[in-house]
Amino acid sequence: MSKKSNSKHEREAETHFKWGNAKFEEGDYDGAIADYNRAITLKRDYAEAYYKRGSAEFELEDYEGAIADYNRGIELKSDNEGAYTNRGNVKFYLSDYEGAIADYTRAIELYPNYAEAYNNRGIAKGELGDHDGAIADYNRAIALKRDYAEAYHNRGYAKNELGDPDGAIVDYDRAIELDPNYAEA
Repeated sequence: MSKKSNSKHEREAETHFKWGNAKFEEGDYDGAIADYNRAITLKRDYAEAYYKRGSAEFELEDYEGAIADYNRGIELKSDNEGAYTNRGNVKFYLSDYEGAIADYTRAIELYPNYAEAYNNRGIAKGELGDHDGAIADYNRAIALKRDYAEAYHNRGYAKNELGDPDGAIVDYDRAIELDPNYAEA
């Protein structure tokens, strides 16, 4: 294949990737997957297309497909913290909390200021009964993102689980202050 032909395929793959992203944003996950499939067919090593297809599969509750695509994307490009976080989210949803923690930890290693990964890891730790570890992660998430209502709420829950209802109420109040529509808080 000539260099010119290869370049054409790469441009076409990028076009399908962008179309897939637009469809994903509109909630057309099947349409997004079709475009990601085409992008991958044109460019077999297109790590970002695997990541995004995994996200669309997750939305469609194809958890095995999502894990497979995150795995393949990570094989191709192992420094994408979002891929680890998203794979961790799938593992969390499947109740593989230890696997989720490992993925969130890897995301944090790649991007130490990733507040969402700290928050998510805290939730997984809480599911395993490690509320002190969860609070440490929520504290870090809040330090990184001062207006993180969900992290305040989650920290409040962990404090309540540890027998600190007054501390929990302070965090719930802060979550509501940051997001008055936060029903859980």
